[in-house]
Amino acid sequence: MQTNSLALHTDKYQINMIYAHWMNGTHLRKAVFEAYFRKLPFGNGYAVFAGLERIVSYINNLHFTEQDLAYLAKQEENYKPEFLDLLRSFKFHGSIHSMREGALVFPNEPLIRVEGNIMETQLIETAILNFMNYQTLIATKASRIKQVAEQDVLLEFGTRRAQEADAAVWGARASYISGFDATSNMLAGELFGIPTKGTHAHSWVQLFDNEQEAFEMYAKAMPDQVTLLVDTFDTLKSGVPHAIQTAKHLESIGKRMVGIRLDSGDLAYLSIQARKMLDEAGLDYVKIVASNDLDENTIFNLKAQGAKIDIWGVGTQLITAADQPALGGVYKLVEREKDGKMEPTIKISGNPEKVTTPGKKEVYRIISSGSNKAIADYINLPHEENPKAGGKLKLINPLHPYLQKTVKHFNAVKLLEPIFVEGKLVYELPTLEQIRDYHKEQMQLFWPEYLRKLNPEIYRVSLSQETLDMKQKLLEAYLEPDLEE
Repeated sequence: MQTNSLALHTDKYQINMIYAHWMNGTHLRKAVFEAYFRKLPFGNGYAVFAGLERIVSYINNLHFTEQDLAYLAKQEENYKPEFLDLLRSFKFHGSIHSMREGALVFPNEPLIRVEGNIMETQLIETAILNFMNYQTLIATKASRIKQVAEQDVLLEFGTRRAQEADAAVWGARASYISGFDATSNMLAGELFGIPTKGTHAHSWVQLFDNEQEAFEMYAKAMPDQVTLLVDTFDTLKSGVPHAIQTAKHLESIGKRMVGIRLDSGDLAYLSIQARKMLDEAGLDYVKIVASNDLDENTIFNLKAQGAKIDIWGVGTQLITAADQPALGGVYKLVEREKDGKMEPTIKISGNPEKVTTPGKKEVYRIISSGSNKAIADYINLPHEENPKAGGKLKLINPLHPYLQKTVKHFNAVKLLEPIFVEGKLVYELPTLEQIRDYHKEQMQLFWPEYLRKLNPEIYRVSLSQETLDMKQKLLEAYLEPDLEE
């Protein structure tokens, strides 16, 4: 049985914790959580934030249906009927601040901040991480591919290899944010207005008595959108010559063939030879499309080999983020209510990278007023004075505090924007084209050394002195040495 409700799109321990809070009368205590990731994916120099639109839709429609409650009533924990009544009337009344989709983001800085009572802030953790982690991962992978094929057309072809329908549709959207030009997924096209592109399969050719007939029948049906798959039998001896013959026929009726597609074999060699054959036939306008397990590394190598490819169809490696299939974003408590007041809280771990930075925080992008390029991201506490243009700002490396830099002549852009305030949506969702344009602007803010595919320079994410001091103070409080012998 299917359900349109996403209230149970959560881990069971969230429900159990909410129930335990309710049983102890602590479910309305205030809390602040922040979502972030600790390590950049793919060895990249940046990530591209995505997933906010789906998070907004999720929060707006979040409620427990009778079907949800009936299922919870059957759980072995024996949740009390009064608790289920509480869930029946549940609505999110908290506040959410977030980065904008398309923003370039970095490790250990808050991407999303959630404030509210412990019941609502705990419930939404799993879904927020699910949406943020996947879409940010795919948007980052797509951006890496765009970096190595900047002037070429990029087509997202991943639907049949994606991990189910949601991944295909939202992955197509994330790819488009980062510069892909179209998708093969018709549902993504309908839902988001993404341009759709497609050719034909090998089966089209196989269903006819010969390749030439297959090409001619396809061209007859769609004379203005003819891209022919030329590797069903023999690319250079059969496919390309037959495509040329079809293109000449189209010219005779005042039409032009769009392209040919290569889907197997040595793509560099085949594209070079196909380009030569097309040009010699006077078909220099016909584009060459390539597919077949492409990613940024393969495309980079094919370009180095002189491949004559104009359009890249990227599928499996993109939509599954095959070389790193998870982002690893986390959602951590940074502030809690105690005796009616909010106080910072810290998580300590045997793994130093897992120690959290306590306190509700703001994030600023520090931009040089001279070069108009990003210098660093600066994290401080809300009550601190905002970084001011014309002043001086000390940038402190949180892992190595002795590494410091003072900057001046800068502008500071606040990155976390209010999305929900006390349960009310206050953010006007931008169009997908606006998000795409914002991402392009973000890319222009950074020097090339931070954006390169291989061994990028590490971008500075700094803590204010007060934030760093508070973290150290809480660490010392929890790690006081045992004085007993």
